[in-house]
Amino acid sequence: MNATTQKAETSPYVTKANLAAAFFENAAVLGDKPLLFHKNQGKWVGRNWNEVADAVRRLAAALVAAGIKPRDRIVISAENRPEWAIADLAVMSIGAIVVPAYTTNTEDDHVYIMEHSGAVIAITSGGALASRVALAASRVQHVRMLITMDAGIKMPNLGNRPCHDWQSLLENNEPLTDIDDRIAQQNSDDTCCFVYTSGTGGRPKGVMLTHRSIQACIKASIEILHEGGVAENQRFLSLLPLSHSYEHTAGMHLPIQTKSEVWYCESAEQIGANLQEVSPSLMTAVPRLYDVLHERIMRSIRTKGGLSEKMFMETIRLGRKRLEGKTLLPHEFILNLFLEKLVRQKIQARLGGRLKYFISGGAALNPEIGSFFMALGVKLLQGYGQTEASPVISANRPGKIKIETVGPPVAGVEVRFADDGEILVRGDLLMKGYWRDDHSTAATIRDGWLYTGDIGSADEDGYITITGRKKEIIVNSGGENIVPSRVEALLTIEPEIEQAMVDGDRRPWLAAVIVPSDEARIKAGSDDALKLLIAETVDRANSRLSQIERVRRFIISDEEFTTENSQLTATLKVRRHMVRAQYQDRLDALYTRR
Repeated sequence: MNATTQKAETSPYVTKANLAAAFFENAAVLGDKPLLFHKNQGKWVGRNWNEVADAVRRLAAALVAAGIKPRDRIVISAENRPEWAIADLAVMSIGAIVVPAYTTNTEDDHVYIMEHSGAVIAITSGGALASRVALAASRVQHVRMLITMDAGIKMPNLGNRPCHDWQSLLENNEPLTDIDDRIAQQNSDDTCCFVYTSGTGGRPKGVMLTHRSIQACIKASIEILHEGGVAENQRFLSLLPLSHSYEHTAGMHLPIQTKSEVWYCESAEQIGANLQEVSPSLMTAVPRLYDVLHERIMRSIRTKGGLSEKMFMETIRLGRKRLEGKTLLPHEFILNLFLEKLVRQKIQARLGGRLKYFISGGAALNPEIGSFFMALGVKLLQGYGQTEASPVISANRPGKIKIETVGPPVAGVEVRFADDGEILVRGDLLMKGYWRDDHSTAATIRDGWLYTGDIGSADEDGYITITGRKKEIIVNSGGENIVPSRVEALLTIEPEIEQAMVDGDRRPWLAAVIVPSDEARIKAGSDDALKLLIAETVDRANSRLSQIERVRRFIISDEEFTTENSQLTATLKVRRHMVRAQYQDRLDALYTRR
């Protein structure tokens, strides 16, 4: 291990005893102020702190009446909505453990999580998701009750296990009178949730997170927001699934502790409309969202063409020049002032007009996408984390953004680099371990250090750059190491390519599975023309890559990579092994074809 160590100063913010205590402390003060919002029949409907606190107490009472005891596990699988947060807080309030499960899970996925976690209750929403969760629960002997957030759900036969409607359950239970005592009996090192990693390969592991580990990330995040002049009473737009540790920490418990509002986005397809309706001040998202927003903006600009397109591209050029620390020439300075009003302010209005920061995490952000938004005056803080770290490890600082990096370690976190460049992490943010997997725990946490599996380095300011994953590095037949994510980022920045998966381990050169954009398909008009168009696009991307990184041949995918076909994780990272399995024969044929 080398001597390079990055350590942030300890945060001055006091750690709460547990997350439920933090919620009720604020609820007692804020009362009638709004907290949670969702769209209902085309209108935004809000619930205030008192209403949410009352619902938490009533659901907690229902769980206690059902025999739930401290450390019992309860699965929650639902779309982002107020009931998700209420369920999470109610479970934690009585010392039980929340087990979030993705809505994209199959029935067998749900069965595995229920069985592995030892869940005794499952809470879900409605529709096809409720049916999948119910069928899974019927196959797991120790799941003894189901709760559905939506009324009037026709459920499959659950045997002798009851299925309760959320609203009826709350109406038939008085608020739990001893909830404060139950909260006081918990300590910060108690496990409060199992977050099952979405995983780009293999079965997910149950990451045991504690009140202390999650709180460590919250207080470090609060400090970063304060550095950027962002204090309490913000407005968050929540899009990422709450079943992911990123949104669970930064999109729910962080807003709660900063006395902020949370507005639940309708869907990824409605993000543009919801941004304008909600006018959020903060939003966390994965890089894929910024890719989509970039493509939508560029498509609109290309459609307008003419002077509008020229002005927009000049705005990007001048913005990037300033980001690079270069001085604008006199005429550029004057032009940039005009473009501030004519272009940047209009783009910011499309994002709601009040946005202070976009926060990116969950995967590597393409630097070109990051600089695109920064050049438009949209501040974007890229960070880095892992579920095993609750999840925030590092983040860019508002006063000094290096968009090509993931920033320095956050407060209370120590980072070291192993001899092979692997990032090692230590601090209160670390998980307790993997549930029922001592072997993996021992391999991942050694001598108090989390071995992340990510490769990186730090500059003179301590800003970390991620260069790849140990397990995802492609080693070609010549023994040279290639980072596939870098190649994929340069491919997908092209407007003709929507998604890409690069392959070539133990091969002489790289091949790729390409998902063309809708724009490319329309422009081409036929399959043969599409192949020629994509070939030209790949050649253009290759010109910015080294010889060993260039994609020599490709195949066009049969469909998009999605969570439904298991080719994306819930946080929209490509599951390479699934894509490779789908196209293995065709990929192999590329290397045998002359």
